[in-house]
Amino acid sequence: MKLLRVGPAGAERPALLDREGTVRDLGGIVPEIDGALLADPAALARIAAAEAEGTLPALDPALRVGPPLAGIGKIVCIGLNYHDHAAETGAQPPAEPVVFMKAPDTVVGPHDTVLVPRGSEKTDWEVELAVVIGRTLRYAASHEEAMAAVAGYAVAHDVSEREFQIERGGQWDKGKNCETFNPLGPWLVTADEVPDPQALPLKLWVNGELKQDGSTASQIFPVAEVVRYLSQFMTLYPGDVINTGTPAGVALGQPDPKPYLKAGDVVELSIEGLGTQRQEFKQA
Repeated sequence: MKLLRVGPAGAERPALLDREGTVRDLGGIVPEIDGALLADPAALARIAAAEAEGTLPALDPALRVGPPLAGIGKIVCIGLNYHDHAAETGAQPPAEPVVFMKAPDTVVGPHDTVLVPRGSEKTDWEVELAVVIGRTLRYAASHEEAMAAVAGYAVAHDVSEREFQIERGGQWDKGKNCETFNPLGPWLVTADEVPDPQALPLKLWVNGELKQDGSTASQIFPVAEVVRYLSQFMTLYPGDVINTGTPAGVALGQPDPKPYLKAGDVVELSIEGLGTQRQEFKQA
């Protein structure tokens, strides 16, 4: 299933994208698309049954698309997780996953405005596969156990400010947690529709120019290992999100003068089967 949330920011309603591409109202079936829903097989079965019956009312296709998940507990991110991205930034492939966090309040809809922070000269783009957790996971003993906890997948844009991240001391968090720095969606695609998360093409364009053109096949640590690994250090709960890294092609890895983002730029990104995003950047 392709689950989404539509409507004004802060007042989104649960919806489903059917196989014909029509947005259908789930408000009469479930109250929200969140961790509680993803952890409830009976509720998910009700949605599937309603879709099969074809009785869900259609919604206005012009409605704003919000983030596909409400009540996100935490966003755990993996840095330097593609061989080509590590190489372009001059970093050695890490021996273990590089882990950092983004606050849930960085999440916006897939087509919402993204703000260039005040004083920023190095705002950068990163298309990423997001993994959404659907059951509580602690100390996973195998990749199979880890993958059983995955509810689905989405497109994430891990917007980053490189000066704040790298040159201003401390951890990466300052360059990762600026307002609007995690567009998510348009859909939460349930895991049954993504048989191999290591076979997904990712692309990103800036002002119509293709900048990133990669595949999750080149991840250093695949999804199953990322989820297993993280569960050794923290408990993963339904509604948690994992951003799994970006392929080569970011501004940071390009020759000087690096083409960092500025107000007026338009970024589009997509992952095959998971949908597309489009954001106009404006000054904060």
